[in-house]
Amino acid sequence: MKRLLFTLLFGALLSGNIFSQVKVTNTTIFRTHEQLLLANEINESGEPYAEALGYNLDDLDPFVLNSPDSIAYTLGIENYEYSRYQLGTIISRSGLGLHMIWSPMIGQMAGMETDPNFDGSMTMTPNGFKEDDELMKMVMHLGMLANQAPPGNPFPQFAEFISGDPRLPQKIDAQKFAWEDFSTLRWDRSKMDKTLNLAAMGQTLMKQYLWAKDMLGAFHDSIDNGIDADGVVSPDSTGSIHFDPTNNVFYGGNNLDGFIGQVLVAEGVNKTMFLVNSLAYDGTTLGSVDPMTYDPANGIKYFPHKIAVTETNVSASMPPKPTSFVVTDASSHLWDQISFLWGTVNFQNMSDPNNTSDAAHLAYKPVFDGDPFPAALSQTGMMGVFDIFMGAGKVITMNLLAMHFNKTEGTFVDVANLSGGSLQQGTKITTFNAGYSLAILKQAVEEFKGMDLSNMVKEAITAQANFILNKLYDGNGKFYNEYTIGFGVDNSPITLEAQSSAIRGLIAAYQVTGDIAYKNAADKGYDFLINNFYVPEAKGFRTALGNNIATYTPLNFAVVAGALRESRLVLNKEEAPIIYTRFFKTVGNKMQLSEGDNSGETGNDSDGDGVPFTPDQPDNLPPVFASEATLDLNSVTDVNDAITLVTDYQLNQNYPNPFNPSTVIRYQLPENGFVTLKVYNILGKEVAALVNDNQPAGIHNVKFDASNLASGIYLYKLQAGNFTSVKKLTLLK
Repeated sequence: MKRLLFTLLFGALLSGNIFSQVKVTNTTIFRTHEQLLLANEINESGEPYAEALGYNLDDLDPFVLNSPDSIAYTLGIENYEYSRYQLGTIISRSGLGLHMIWSPMIGQMAGMETDPNFDGSMTMTPNGFKEDDELMKMVMHLGMLANQAPPGNPFPQFAEFISGDPRLPQKIDAQKFAWEDFSTLRWDRSKMDKTLNLAAMGQTLMKQYLWAKDMLGAFHDSIDNGIDADGVVSPDSTGSIHFDPTNNVFYGGNNLDGFIGQVLVAEGVNKTMFLVNSLAYDGTTLGSVDPMTYDPANGIKYFPHKIAVTETNVSASMPPKPTSFVVTDASSHLWDQISFLWGTVNFQNMSDPNNTSDAAHLAYKPVFDGDPFPAALSQTGMMGVFDIFMGAGKVITMNLLAMHFNKTEGTFVDVANLSGGSLQQGTKITTFNAGYSLAILKQAVEEFKGMDLSNMVKEAITAQANFILNKLYDGNGKFYNEYTIGFGVDNSPITLEAQSSAIRGLIAAYQVTGDIAYKNAADKGYDFLINNFYVPEAKGFRTALGNNIATYTPLNFAVVAGALRESRLVLNKEEAPIIYTRFFKTVGNKMQLSEGDNSGETGNDSDGDGVPFTPDQPDNLPPVFASEATLDLNSVTDVNDAITLVTDYQLNQNYPNPFNPSTVIRYQLPENGFVTLKVYNILGKEVAALVNDNQPAGIHNVKFDASNLASGIYLYKLQAGNFTSVKKLTLLK
């Protein structure tokens, strides 16, 4: 595994007494757009980031905390898993939205069923509806394509509500909650804000894309061996779009990935269809918009900020049915629009029939060729998944330019309205929205390449980046919170959110345009962030300049994660991963309310990170972030954040000891060299060789599984260079 220079720097990270003052102050509200932005940013700061830094993910073991080092574990295990928990909670467990039974595709397919006995044919219980049978039919088909049985009692949904109370109203069934039965993970529907909001749906759509692309980027066989796509091997029959049940090739990198990946695509497609078919607003009425012919110059149709849902209980065996949608906030919000655009342009890339750029896209092609999902218009003459995503992205992008971009000032504005058919632009732009507009529109430039729209977006990116430099920047690294046209910059204390967003956006603008001025400003902005917001002795960030009482939310945590990641990858800020790891362990692990078994938990905090296993969570909270936490940066004590070099050899006592059946042995090496770590019984007979290889300098943790050994005292011996050390361990079964 390629090692970073930083493997020498973890004395403070892995040891010492850190007295954290992080206090969770609110767990009663789940704001969907904030939590899913967090899921998206820590997803990208997870396995992809770890691999970009040179780590080999095969070296990671979720049961061995901080191995091979703290950065690898935080990025490759904790970030990725916490992100996954967020997605699973929102799209299949909580019930925070509209059930897939009432989604557009299920409704269309149910309406096409001509068999008079179809009602009850899949559910075994006729109830006057075909939609539940149609959904079951689809789910069973996806399960066959992936060789995976579906979970018990899920709540798959296609449109997410704006917020809800995550406190579970019933005790979790610890024996069945993971896959066998999701019903005890359902939230209290009476405590949900049943309002549709584009940012909530869009951030969820982006997370659905991120997980679907990983899950469906390869194939597997019947015993879960992965198969790379090469353009020839396929789950489909030769010359057909339909699955071949005899060729032993299934969708997804493994059984579970294949099933979940297809479900995520189905949810994302239905959400986007629902948007363009039902939620387009002309200032008076909700309805549809035709992406093929839409031109805002001929009358704007946009997606309003808040739409209230009224539900009706139609059957004891069916989820509540949405029966009316009423616009309660008709304004268009920039954050809403770019949030949904983020997901559409990425799903557009995934489903593009002409993209054969890598093995992953070769694996996607049979997914979007007509079975299981409709093929592109260019192939069939009818709208397919690719066209749905591209069309929605085009409508949103055209509306962004028509409604939110002030050409005179060269900036987007946060809010716009239609009044009597006339556009009314707001005058305020927050640095958060300006920065994230650049980051997300960067991808629109790439996906609309070859179209006039791409050039228009690139021009807007250039103008917005220049506006940030000219209006929101002091020239020395500090970025102001917001600007109001006609009044000027807001001089309130700079927020962590604004500073980090500006860095994130300017890095993206540099990547699009190559303008070094944007990179230089981002570079100075990063230095200002670290020098003025980061408090090393607390391993935390101020959330407002000059205020040592930090208030963390999923949103500002997410923005910091994105800024630090991009600063390392593009600006080459070498210390950014260390700072982020320290911040995550100090604040993130405190705000994460619980975690599932796939991150290493088997109860009683078996992976030692302080986050309880979901069934053990004392307040019956699901695996999401707290909506608010505070850290008093003045009162952090007994913390030594100095970077500690590994200067000598050391073999530590294993932990736990006594143990059953596994324990962790930790040692440190001051230089690269050949290392052996072996275990012997009391008679001196070797019973296990744990390490026998060249290893780099740094701190190492090795898991020893003694399941096949009898209870008793054993010896473990480390040899490295001229150093030898032996210690005892005790196995008690």
